[in-house]
Amino acid sequence: MLVLDAGAFVAVERGDRDVVALVKRERLAGRVPVTSGGVVAQVWRGGTGRQAPLARLLAGTDVIAVDDVLGRRAGMLLARSGQSDAVDATVVCLAGDGDDILTSDTGDLRALAEAAGIHVDLIPV
Repeated sequence: MLVLDAGAFVAVERGDRDVVALVKRERLAGRVPVTSGGVVAQVWRGGTGRQAPLARLLAGTDVIAVDDVLGRRAGMLLARSGQSDAVDATVVCLAGDGDDILTSDTGDLRALAEAAGIHVDLIPV
């Protein structure tokens, strides 16, 4: 599975062809990228103009709501890791062993993944 952090959306907004290619490869393999509603809040500013590519990416992405269960899992992960970014924690909570996370924040996500006990590939964007 491919999990998208805010950095992936910002990269697409800036026209990063490598990120677009990674997402396209995922879709061609029959898998839908995922992200959390918190990530959407970090990047969404209306979806027009420069954000048109971001809007297209979101249209083909499974956005997981930050509900009570995900919120509590993310909070417990923050407690274990000593980190403080709740959105980063939700992104890591969506991932499982062997998944890929596209992010511009590899350091914090690495610490969260280690605290979660999962092995993910953090792909810097």
